[in-house]
Amino acid sequence: MNETTRSTYALTIALLLGPAIGHAADSVPSPIAQSSSMAAMARATLPQALTPSKADDYKDPDLWARIRSGYAIPDVDNALVAKHIQWYASRPDYLTRTSSRASLYLYHVVQELEKRGMPTELALLPVIESAFNPQALSTADAAGIWQFVPGTGRDFNLQQNMFKDERRGVLASTDAALTYLQRLYTMFGDWQLALAAYNWGEGNVQKAIQKNRALGKPTDFESLSELMPAETRNYVPKLQAVKNIIANPAQYGVVLPTIDNSPYFVAVDKTSDIDLAVAAQLAEMSVDEFKALNPQFKKPVITGESTKILLPKENAEKFNLNLAQWGRALSSWTTHKITSARESIASLAAKLGTTPEVIRQANNIPPQMRLKAGSTILVPKTSATAGNDIAESIVENASMALEADRGDARRNGRKLSGAQRIKASAAHAVAEIKSRVSRGSKPAVNANGRKRR
Repeated sequence: MNETTRSTYALTIALLLGPAIGHAADSVPSPIAQSSSMAAMARATLPQALTPSKADDYKDPDLWARIRSGYAIPDVDNALVAKHIQWYASRPDYLTRTSSRASLYLYHVVQELEKRGMPTELALLPVIESAFNPQALSTADAAGIWQFVPGTGRDFNLQQNMFKDERRGVLASTDAALTYLQRLYTMFGDWQLALAAYNWGEGNVQKAIQKNRALGKPTDFESLSELMPAETRNYVPKLQAVKNIIANPAQYGVVLPTIDNSPYFVAVDKTSDIDLAVAAQLAEMSVDEFKALNPQFKKPVITGESTKILLPKENAEKFNLNLAQWGRALSSWTTHKITSARESIASLAAKLGTTPEVIRQANNIPPQMRLKAGSTILVPKTSATAGNDIAESIVENASMALEADRGDARRNGRKLSGAQRIKASAAHAVAEIKSRVSRGSKPAVNANGRKRR
């Protein structure tokens, strides 16, 4: 997802992609954080044909049929559409995998679109962005099914800290993505141009419109497409290709897996820290199944009193029943701040009665790397910290910095080989990048606000 300057958006008054799995496109611009009043204004300006409907009135048992019934974006019919139809239709395994992942989230996305009175084919955008994979991560660090870069995520108040990344979470990221699309439609009055701006940036689309106007040329999407980069020129045709296949799969020899037109998950409140593995156990789910609905949690412990977890309805009932009978500690993790460069992972593990491997795995610390002073890490609880939750201030501000651990090799009376030194240097470089991201550094952009690849 590309970053757009705040000044560009201010002038217009009124995210999102990185290369996704397989056939996905690139990135999107960054708007200013959305307020509830702006969202209300955007809804108020929708045309009568798109005024919000009662989302639960649609009774067809097939969610694909529900999506078809809400198509409202004018069709594009050109060679690019045909090209992308052929690409998708010739890859049934890809469509099956994507549909399988989408089945967890698609009902929620469609419901949110209908609440806002937006075209339901927008629910298909994650197909071309991330193949509905919440773990998708682009080379530009765009994450989640809607592929938000860190800066755009912050603009939409999507929390990103050591414990959680809401760009990957279903509820918050979907709300942010639909809010931005809605705002762009309000800005341009045209869904195809809104989609182009979503991919290319509203400032770039405005410049293209102004250029064509000055030449007396039309300013619709197809007329402007020759001014667009290839990524954006293909963006709307890709969505049209998926839209056409969903509209009439038999015409293209495609068999769509059934997705029920009913909620897949419900939100469950939690009132204290809980280990991710314990939450999955209480819900009688595998850890992988639990993570698929709650991909925003990055650590073995889920923190925060007001944090919600998503579970299938029957598993939510099991969770509440099993929780009432649990009778044991829900969390086995707390935090520790490294105060001295002399404090090693080995010495800390010995003091806490655990192993260095447990600490490294919980904090994703590569071998031959050590913690810098000031780092906050996750460690197993002791009897002294057994009853304490991790403070919200720590959750919000914790960071970790690493450096190559050459001291241990010297203390053990051996030297690092050339290969080991290269490996340690590479690990150090990766750690530094991760550290900068965790501290909220913004990715580099060029003069047009486009992400450098």
